[in-house]
Amino acid sequence: MRRWFAAVSITMAGVLGLAACGGGSSGGGGQAAQSSAATGGGKQQVEVFSWWTGPGEADGLQAMKKIFEERNPGYTFFDAAVAGGSGDKAKALLQSKLQADTPPDTFQGHAGAELQGYIKAGDLEDLTFLYDELKLKDVFPAQLVDQISVQGKIYSVPVNIHRSNVLWFNPKVLKEAGVAAAPTTIEEFVADLEKVKAKGKIPLSVGSEWTVTHLLENVLLGTLGTDAYNALFKPGADWNSPQVAKALENFKTILSYAGDPQDDWQPAAKQVADGQAAFTIMGDWAYGYFHNPPQGGLGKKSKEDFDWAPAPGTGGTYLWLSDSFTLPKGAKNRDGAIAWLKVAASKEGQDAFNPKKGSIPARKDADRSLYTDYLADALKDWSSDKLAGSIQHGVSVSQPWLAAINEAVGLFIAGKDVAALQKALADAAQANAQ
Repeated sequence: MRRWFAAVSITMAGVLGLAACGGGSSGGGGQAAQSSAATGGGKQQVEVFSWWTGPGEADGLQAMKKIFEERNPGYTFFDAAVAGGSGDKAKALLQSKLQADTPPDTFQGHAGAELQGYIKAGDLEDLTFLYDELKLKDVFPAQLVDQISVQGKIYSVPVNIHRSNVLWFNPKVLKEAGVAAAPTTIEEFVADLEKVKAKGKIPLSVGSEWTVTHLLENVLLGTLGTDAYNALFKPGADWNSPQVAKALENFKTILSYAGDPQDDWQPAAKQVADGQAAFTIMGDWAYGYFHNPPQGGLGKKSKEDFDWAPAPGTGGTYLWLSDSFTLPKGAKNRDGAIAWLKVAASKEGQDAFNPKKGSIPARKDADRSLYTDYLADALKDWSSDKLAGSIQHGVSVSQPWLAAINEAVGLFIAGKDVAALQKALADAAQANAQ
């Protein structure tokens, strides 16, 4: 557990290191200054900044890259991805680039409250013109367009819809522990974790610190229910309530069954797929990692090596988030960035990207035949479930609010003090609620 807390202290040092040495396996953020320089043959580079470097997500990005370069022979795609699940490291590096007036041509961001800081700072161009040109309001769900609109203007192009509240589990490990079916309540979940522990397997696998905040949002939703969870992000919300206290006690109990923290969500998920652990709670991007073998994916079999269910207590609710791309003011290759945004918004681009990423399309007219297995379930649930917005992934809280939540979680990991965690969360809400 100590390595999580230590990570809080070294985050900014790590970000400075990233600025020097670049991002993960898909590209180097440190080479970003080359974004609009001419390459061989007179092509112009388009710097696309994201945190998609892992198996599944990197595969999806490469699929969109192929379409982009086929449609735009005068441009070449420059992958400025920065490794790190949930984008915490990428966002910190991005902020330094924006402050230095050296923005990438386009950058990934979560649709929703996460983008508010960039908008208020004047870092983003209004993309309403692109929505009008491509008639995107006709093909994107109305609630999604509303979420990414600020005073009637739209600042990002969503490429997908992800689900945060997914319980991934190994059916064989559960069977060995005498667990007949995935738990549907928090109480059942705790009982099943205990059964797995008694068999000597890891009950719950977790990754780096942000995955624990991800776990927290799921436990909050599973304990409070959809309406009470959504109310937490409205002005005047009571984070000091007995109901929140109960949720945090549940969180403490569930976290006590966690194994040693892994470096990120992928090795934590791999523990489940390999039969070392029973459960992990992670977004549905894990599906692409479990299922797709290219670029290091696991190539595992659904319903045999891994299975899924709504996180305990959250059945009937879709805890959602959406990845989107923006147009920064001052982008060196503005035209190239717009060309990328058109691919990201297109039916062809989204259908190439999402089956590999493990997400469903933001567009309503995508080819449903491409979305099978878990993704077919997700499409069905998205159209019928209640909706709740993710905390860790930018829908419900701004970046300063999320930073305060992550700090509180980091301190909780070290001290296990529920009262202190609740006070810190209440203080963060009071300081940041709009």
